Amino acid sequence: MKSKTLFLGAGALLAITLVARAEIKISIARHPVDSASARHKFDGVPVPAKNDAATTAKFTLVDGVRDANGGSLDQLHDGRLATTGDQPTANFFFAAGTAGGRIQIDLGSVMEIKQVNTYSWHGGSRGPQVYQLYASTGRQEGFEPTPKRGTLPDLEQTGWTFVTNVDTRPKEGDGGGQYGASISDSGGALGKYRFLLLDIAPTSATDRFGNTFFSEIDVIDRHGPELVNATGGPESVTPITKSFATPVSCL
Repeated sequence: MKSKTLFLGAGALLAITLVARAEIKISIARHPVDSASARHKFDGVPVPAKNDAATTAKFTLVDGVRDANGGSLDQLHDGRLATTGDQPTANFFFAAGTAGGRIQIDLGSVMEIKQVNTYSWHGGSRGPQVYQLYASTGRQEGFEPTPKRGTLPDLEQTGWTFVTNVDTRPKEGDGGGQYGASISDSGGALGKYRFLLLDIAPTSATDRFGNTFFSEIDVIDRHGPELVNATGGPESVTPITKSFATPVSCL
C-alpha cells in the first residue's frame, strides 16, 4: 500500500490522499473554526451538491440513536447546508454518550459510483469524521440490507464489500472546524453499487459530546447530470491561516 501527503499552495487547505488496495483514494480538507465558510468550499474536496444521487436516495438509521436536538436523516441529502458551526437542527448526529451507529443509503438502483463525499462542521469535538464505508449491489445471496452491530455473521459475509476507513481527526486539539472528505478511485469509479453503509464512530472515547455533526452526504453517479452546488449562506472571505496533517488508514 502506498500513501502520500499532498500539500496545496499557499493559503490553501491541506488535503490528504492515500492509495490503498483497489486504488481507493481519500482526500480530506479542513477549515479551522475561524476560517469556515457557509458554502463548505474546499481545495481538494468538491463543494456539496444539491442534485447528486443521494438527493433522491432513501436514508435509513440501521443502528444507533439520533440526538433529538439535531435534524433528521433528511438533513444529510437535502442540498441545504449549515450556515454556522453550531447549528444542531441543520445537521444529523447521534445522541450524546452513545457509540455512534450505522446509516444505510439505498440509491434505488445499481449505479457506477464516482465518489462518496461527506461534510461536517462544529467548533469542537463534533467537527471531525470517523467512519467505515461499505457498499453492496444488494444482489448477493444472503444479503442483509440493515445489519446491526454485534450480529453474526459479519458484514462481509452478508453481502457487503468493505470500501475504506475515514478518519479526519487532527493529531492535536479537539478538532473543531469544518471538514470535507472525498472517497474516490484512481480508475474513475468506486464500483457499481445500489447500497452504501456508513458505520460511524464518535471522535472521542471520553467526550460524551463527540458524535459528529454531519451536514451533508453526497454520492456522485459517474454517469449522472452536471452537479449544482448546494445552497448555503454567503461565503466567508476570512483568509485561511492554519493547516493540519491527519493520518488516514485504509485496510
